[in-house]
Amino acid sequence: MESIIVALISGAVTLVGVLLSNSKSKAVVETRVEELTREVRLHNNFAQRVPVIEEQIKVINHRVKDLEKGGADR
Repeated sequence: MESIIVALISGAVTLVGVLLSNSKSKAVVETRVEELTREVRLHNNFAQRVPVIEEQIKVINHRVKDLEKGGADR
């Protein structure tokens, strides 16, 4: 009878330890997922802006070439 009680107490303590450990692990994973989500959003914003910047650079380069041609004609 004593061994059954000891086994039940031992099992209960182990269960509590596992539950606490899982809770902490879950909190760490959630924090990591939130951080990764934030980084992905920042990256997506950057990725959306790059084509706009590239187009602006093309326009600027074209205008510079036009100015250089106009200066060479004078």
